[in-house]
Amino acid sequence: MAETATLTHKRVLAIALPIVLSNATVPILGVVDTGVVGQLGEAAPIGAVGIGAIILSSVYWIFGFLRMGTTGLTSQASGAGDTDEVDALFSRALLIGLSAGVLMIVAQVLIFRGAFWVSPASAEVEALASEYMTIRIWSAPATIALFGITGWLIAQERTRAVLVIQVGMNGANILLSIFLGLELGWGIAGVAWATFAAEWGGLLLGLWLCRHVFGRAAWRSASRVFDLVRLKHMAVVNTDILIRSVLLQAIFVSFLFYGADFGDVQLAANQILMQFLQVTAYALDGFAFAAEALVGQALGARARSALRRSALLSSLWGAIVCTILAASFALFGGAVIDIMTTSTEVRETARIYLPYMVAAPIVGVAAWMLDGIFIGATRTKDMRNMMLLSTVIYFATVIPLMAIFQNHGLWIGLLLNFVVRGLTLGWKYPGLEAEADKPRSNPVAAT
Repeated sequence: MAETATLTHKRVLAIALPIVLSNATVPILGVVDTGVVGQLGEAAPIGAVGIGAIILSSVYWIFGFLRMGTTGLTSQASGAGDTDEVDALFSRALLIGLSAGVLMIVAQVLIFRGAFWVSPASAEVEALASEYMTIRIWSAPATIALFGITGWLIAQERTRAVLVIQVGMNGANILLSIFLGLELGWGIAGVAWATFAAEWGGLLLGLWLCRHVFGRAAWRSASRVFDLVRLKHMAVVNTDILIRSVLLQAIFVSFLFYGADFGDVQLAANQILMQFLQVTAYALDGFAFAAEALVGQALGARARSALRRSALLSSLWGAIVCTILAASFALFGGAVIDIMTTSTEVRETARIYLPYMVAAPIVGVAAWMLDGIFIGATRTKDMRNMMLLSTVIYFATVIPLMAIFQNHGLWIGLLLNFVVRGLTLGWKYPGLEAEADKPRSNPVAAT
C-alpha cells in the first residue's frame, strides 16, 4: 500500500508526467497511419482509415468507464491495505474488458451499419472502411481489457508501466503499419493488421507488467472475484460514470452541430480550435489521474488530511499547467492556426475566437481536476447528478446565447459549462471529505 502520509510534489509529478508523455504518443500513430495509406495515391483509403478509426474509437470510448471505475475502486482498496481486493479487482476488470470486446465482435455488423447510417460515405470509402474495421474489431477484447489494466496500474501509482505499454503498443503499431502497409503492399489491410497485432501485444505486455498478481491467490478466487456485493457496487460505479460521460459527449457533439449552422468557415475554425482543447485535456490527464490515485488511497485509509492534501497538490499542478497552456495559446496560438490550415478565411476566423482557447484552461481546470478527485473517491452518483445539472444549464444558456452572439455565444456557452461543472462539483466536495471520517464498515465505499 502506498504511504498516504508522504504526499509530496515529487510524488504527484511521478504519477502525472508518465501519463502526459504517454498521451503525447497518441497523435503520432494517427499521423503515421494516415501517411501510410496516403502513399497509395488515392483519396478513398485515407478517408476509409479515418472513418474506420473514428467509428471504433467512438465505440471504445463508451467503455472508458472501466478505466475510471477501476482506478477509483482499486486505489481505495490499496489505501485500505486490502491486497486481496486489489487482486480481485484486477480479475474483474480483465473479465469485463474481455467480455465487452467479445460482444463487440458479435455485434460488429450492427455497429458498422449503424455508424454508416448516422454518417454515410461513398460506396468505395464504406467498403474500404468495413475491410479495415472487420480486421481491427478482433482486437476489441484486448483494447477494452487494457482500459481495466491501465486503471488498475494508475491506482497503484504505476504510471511508468502505463507509459511502457503505450509506447510499446504505439511503437509496434507504427513499425508494423509501415512494414505491412508499404513494404508488403497490403495497404489498408496492412494498417489494420498492424493495429490488431499491436493491441494484442499491448495486452500481453500489460499482463506481464502485472505478473506479480498471478503469484497470489485472490485473483483466481471465484468467491472473491464474483462476490455479488462488490460486483453490484462496481456496476453502479461504472454505470454512473458511463451516464456522466455520455452527457459530456452530448455537449461536445451538440457543439459540433451547432457550429455547422454558422457556415463552413466558422465550422472549420471551431474544429481547429477544438484541437487546443484536446491538448489541454491530454496535458491535464496526468494530474487528474494523480488525483484519482492519491485521493482514492487516502479515502481507503480513512485519512481526511491526506485526502485534502492529495486534492490540493494535484490541483495546484493542474492549475500551473493550465496557466502555462493559456499563456502558450496566447503567444503562439496564431502560428499554430497557420500551420493547421492554409485557408486565409479560416485563419482569420480562428484568430477571432482564439481568446476563448486562452480562457478555456483557466476556467476549466476546476472541472477537470474535480472529475479526477471524485473518480478517486468513487463519488460517482455526485458526478452523474452534477453532470446532468450542468448539461441542462448548458442547453438552457447556449441556445439564447447563440441567438444573440452567434458563434461567440456558442463558445461562451461551452466555457460556461466548464465553470458550472467546477462549481457544482465544488459544492459537493465537502461531502467527499466527510466520507473519510466514516468508519470502513463494509467492503465497499459509498458512492
